[in-house]
Amino acid sequence: MLKRDRNEKKILEVDASMQGTLTFKDPVNLRINGSFEGKLDTKGSLIIAENASVRADINGDEIIIDGKLTGNIFAANSLKVLSNAHIVGDINTPTLSVETGAIIHGKCQMLTGASTKGGIFNIDELAKYLEVEVSNILEWANSGKIPAFKEGNDWKFERLRIEEWVAKEKAK
Repeated sequence: MLKRDRNEKKILEVDASMQGTLTFKDPVNLRINGSFEGKLDTKGSLIIAENASVRADINGDEIIIDGKLTGNIFAANSLKVLSNAHIVGDINTPTLSVETGAIIHGKCQMLTGASTKGGIFNIDELAKYLEVEVSNILEWANSGKIPAFKEGNDWKFERLRIEEWVAKEKAK
């Protein structure tokens, strides 16, 4: 259901049980109240409500979890874990807030570099982030093995594309 609040923001509420992939290219305020299984790739804000049950990997800008989530979270701007939340999965975010009572089973990594520069790593930041030598990154970029683009003479790497690449490489 699409609603509008006092500030005329678009709010999409999902009260049903759904499976699949939800991808939003434009910012939306998504609130999941029911159950969802699959993949969530959002722009804007995502709220997993207190009674929601989600089994999905999540990429988003601003994420608030108050229900049950099994899956990895990649929050570009912030993640807020409320007191009723139960998360089983790894977390990557530059800003994390966890209320007393929340349960998290997984690893947490606080992003640097790309999180403060619009989601773009330079070669040194990416080497540190992936914990590999700069020479490896350079070799991968020159051979097209890693998603990259040139800005002048310098290689640049979009954080979300790198995360997708890492996930695909782990699956091999």
